[in-house]
Amino acid sequence: MSTTSPSDLSSATARAHVLAQALPFLRRYAGTTVVVKYGGHAMGEEALALEFGRDIALLKQVGINPVVVHGGGPQINAMLKRLAITSTFIDGLRVTDAAMVEVVEMVLAGTVNKYVSGLITQAGALAVGICGKDGGMIRARKLQRTKKDPDSHIERALDLGFVGEPVGVDVRVIHALTGGGLVPVIAPVGMDADGQTYNINADTVASAIAGALRADRLLMLTDVAGVLDKDKVLIPSLTLTEVAERIADGTITGGMIPKVECCVDAVRQGVKGAVILDGRVPHACLLELFTEAGPGTLVKR
Repeated sequence: MSTTSPSDLSSATARAHVLAQALPFLRRYAGTTVVVKYGGHAMGEEALALEFGRDIALLKQVGINPVVVHGGGPQINAMLKRLAITSTFIDGLRVTDAAMVEVVEMVLAGTVNKYVSGLITQAGALAVGICGKDGGMIRARKLQRTKKDPDSHIERALDLGFVGEPVGVDVRVIHALTGGGLVPVIAPVGMDADGQTYNINADTVASAIAGALRADRLLMLTDVAGVLDKDKVLIPSLTLTEVAERIADGTITGGMIPKVECCVDAVRQGVKGAVILDGRVPHACLLELFTEAGPGTLVKR
């Protein structure tokens, strides 16, 4: 005959209380689609990576359809270094020549993609790693960028090589996987009508996929807490109008601008809410979805 100590009973009661509090949120998100952009330091730290895999598996097992889009910048850098290929960046975007795009595809659609899908499968859900080229899912075109010369103020075109942007998303492959009880894990590589491969920013791909799926939530895991005000205090939520105002007054600056713009694009395409949150926080996705006050910044209409 076994006995339960007061401390064990207290711990079990606390866990039961947490589950009971999550019930309204489980009902809210049951049957919905949640797109998660995964990358940054959360991917590189083993303990956080394992937790991420378990969290995504849990979402699937409670009736939510998670779709994961991952990055892989550090992994690409490491492989380029091993191959003695020099990498250059313009405005945060990797200039990608013909030789480099082969490395990018190999790392993103190969090593990283299978690693992330393996994390989720190991945790108990069945994940399938694919890239945007599979089934013609992500139709891409060459990214066109210009930059103003600081002296002459004349704008000139920038050639980033095989860096692309999505022009369309065919969601049939994603629906086939989620409908079959699987978790799609997508590498941000696409191709144009001529079959040319393009390296695409993972945030942009996640936004485009979330919009095409009319997802309930887009969760953008980053290495910062979210959008901060001028006093470095987290802003819990922003409307589309407020985002424009915060960019105009200099509250949102630098690398946060393209992330927020991806959230805005997703919401304009029909996503109910897009959240920028710190992927280094343990169980960040669960905290955002299953608690009243999530840890990030919610962008909504």
